[in-house]
Amino acid sequence: MTTAEPAGMADTDPVIAGEHRLHRALGPMSLIMIGIGEIIGAGIFVIAGTAAAQHAGPAMLVSFAIAGISCLFAGLCYAEFASLIPESGSSYTYAYATMGRFMAWFIGWNMVLEYLVSASTVAVGWSGYFVSLLQSLGLSFPRAFASAPIAGVGLTELHFTGAVLYLPAIALVLGLNVFLLIGVRESAGFNNVLVAIKTVIIVLLILFGLPFVTRTHLTPFIPANSGEWGHFGVSGILAASGMIFFAFIGFESVSVAAQEAQNPRRDIPVGILGSLGICTLLYMLVGLVLVGITDWRGLDVPDPMAFAIGQVGALHWLVLPVDAAALAGLATVTFVSLYGQSRVFYSMARDGFLPPLFARVHPRFKTPFGGTLLTGMVAIILAAIFPLDILADLVSIGTLVAFIAVCAGVMILRVTAPHVRRPFRTPWVWLVAPLGVLSCGLMMLSLSGATWLRLVLWSAIGLAIYFAYGRHRAPAWKWRVA
Repeated sequence: MTTAEPAGMADTDPVIAGEHRLHRALGPMSLIMIGIGEIIGAGIFVIAGTAAAQHAGPAMLVSFAIAGISCLFAGLCYAEFASLIPESGSSYTYAYATMGRFMAWFIGWNMVLEYLVSASTVAVGWSGYFVSLLQSLGLSFPRAFASAPIAGVGLTELHFTGAVLYLPAIALVLGLNVFLLIGVRESAGFNNVLVAIKTVIIVLLILFGLPFVTRTHLTPFIPANSGEWGHFGVSGILAASGMIFFAFIGFESVSVAAQEAQNPRRDIPVGILGSLGICTLLYMLVGLVLVGITDWRGLDVPDPMAFAIGQVGALHWLVLPVDAAALAGLATVTFVSLYGQSRVFYSMARDGFLPPLFARVHPRFKTPFGGTLLTGMVAIILAAIFPLDILADLVSIGTLVAFIAVCAGVMILRVTAPHVRRPFRTPWVWLVAPLGVLSCGLMMLSLSGATWLRLVLWSAIGLAIYFAYGRHRAPAWKWRVA
């Protein structure tokens, strides 16, 4: 494989040369922990309860399987690309290599939904558990600062709730941004500690919760459809899979760390597939406990896992540890989302789509401080104002677009560059990649019309920026794979 960069973007560029390069400090275990840190979070601690109560009932377990298999298809394609093009930027960079400038911008712009909006989404979920933990300790938190001031599903249904802002979410994003500015090694160490805490507590939840799962709570396994698409029945399972998909998207964040991995061609595929496999197993078991120990109709609450455990007297002692695991878990997801977005901005700025400020690396901390600061500020604004459901659907649809592009890109390169040495090859690529496109496309169709409208508006804003700035500064093709 050869890669040719356009004039002005070579290593002599003062923005990226020498001491201003990102620091290669991450081994395979740190990459797996980054993946787990991003995957295990709001999906299982918050959104799973809503998916069961509003869409699928106990059949939420099938929704988990559908979302997990779809992510496996995409994950195998990501692993091939990551070994072939070990650069940060993830699906943005892979789209550039296979589809050119316009699609690279389109995917990169939608990755803002995946990472930046995801950080805000999970910070909101973290706030719910934080307030719950305070209440379990006999402490109160002002309601005006513990919920979003805006609520509603469609654009025409948005309304003010009377709350001021989500203060805990603001504090979380602000604190995590400080860690990201300090350095990748310190940030990875902080992430590893939080991941270890939440993983141990989740394993305890599975071990002690499984004996209390009853057939009564799992019957009927697939509740009858209410007469409306997406509310139980088969359509409800599909709708829940589109929502639960949010729970699996973190594996892509591993590929964003390619330029900070010690051996990216080997370690990035290990990090992607290792974290995805571990988390899928844990999700299925935790999901069984969640819907098996209590009535799934009552799980539409800000802290469904703590709520479910609280319904079983013998498990009351687990409520505080689960709240702690949720706080640690949601914090790591917010952290990795902020990390991923700053690295995507870094790559896009290097290519000319964004101003050079986003590609500048701090001379002491070796972190892209411009993109990190902007990511944190915007995430704070979103987390302070908007509710979780609106943000989560935006994350899902933006990520699904990126996954489809990567699956399609792998097939394109198999035709245009069939003889390139691929350290990792997607097995059965002409089956896996099309199934990835199909399954992700079906999940996109399962999302609400309001979510699609928001995607159209977001894309229109992106196109305006592209034609006004990026199109005149970024080369039509950056990578040549041969």
